[in-house]
Amino acid sequence: MRVAAIDCGTNSIRLLIADADEEQPGVLTDVVRRMEVVRLGQGVDTTGSLDAEALARTLDMCREYADQCREHGVPPGNVRFVATSATRDANNSQDFVAGVREAFAELDVTPEVVVGEDEARLSFAGATRGLVETDFEGPYLVVDIGGGSTEIVRGTHEVVASGSFDIGCVRLTERHHRTDPPTQEVIDAARYDIAEALDAAEAEVGLGGVRTIVGLAGSVTTVTAQALGLTSYDPSAIHLANVSVDEMLEACERLILSTRAERAAQPFMHPGRVDVIGAGALIWYEIIERARGANGPDIVVTASERDILDGVAQSVVTPSAADEDAGQTY
Repeated sequence: MRVAAIDCGTNSIRLLIADADEEQPGVLTDVVRRMEVVRLGQGVDTTGSLDAEALARTLDMCREYADQCREHGVPPGNVRFVATSATRDANNSQDFVAGVREAFAELDVTPEVVVGEDEARLSFAGATRGLVETDFEGPYLVVDIGGGSTEIVRGTHEVVASGSFDIGCVRLTERHHRTDPPTQEVIDAARYDIAEALDAAEAEVGLGGVRTIVGLAGSVTTVTAQALGLTSYDPSAIHLANVSVDEMLEACERLILSTRAERAAQPFMHPGRVDVIGAGALIWYEIIERARGANGPDIVVTASERDILDGVAQSVVTPSAADEDAGQTY
């Protein structure tokens, strides 16, 4: 069974085409995995609307992804397209949805604007698939740092509590990061926003009672590449890497305090992440520190290359009642 998942966030749009094992439906084999930075959420935090140029960039990539689905023989009805923070927040999201429908035409794709709770559940499902069998012990605190929002989920085999919070690498960059390198005043202002969100996370989700923090998405994987000293971006090295808490925090600090030129010079850095990684690293730093304070010095931290995209693909193979009710469609 061949399926496709598209995750369109505030900063990037990603495609996964995968084959499900007929004997073991929970096992997916990648056929195509892509990520492009289109910055759909450019300016949404300020204007409340999707920018025309950002929308055009994103829909161009949607057409390219749709062509790949056709080329690789994904049948109609086996494609699930989810959109997250930027589309939730925009008052003209109908333009985006209409463009996606046109791009995927005969593939029977209705884009879903998922609410934060469903985004968190799908991220957890993708990140923890197979994690229980590793040396990383649960309960887990799964942290998905996106461009517009951050999802925090607690659980082991299933979600115990989750929340979505309006702190993301693009949102905080547009609000605060206007100096190069960032001044202490800029960092403190962003840190204040993060602290407010984490106060809410402690109340809604609870950051204590976990053994492992699992970070997802480009901000976390880029910090992990920094911590590992990679000479190129290597997903196999990053996925479930053994990095100490102190090493992860040190890597965050280097990216937070560096200049744009210094960040761009890193061999593992995606060009579309150069201007937002400082804010993403700051969010990751503050979450790790808060979770360490709640759980003690023995807390373990890692990064996963499996995330919401994998959760969405799996939901096509084995849909649950929650999946069927998840997204707002148009």
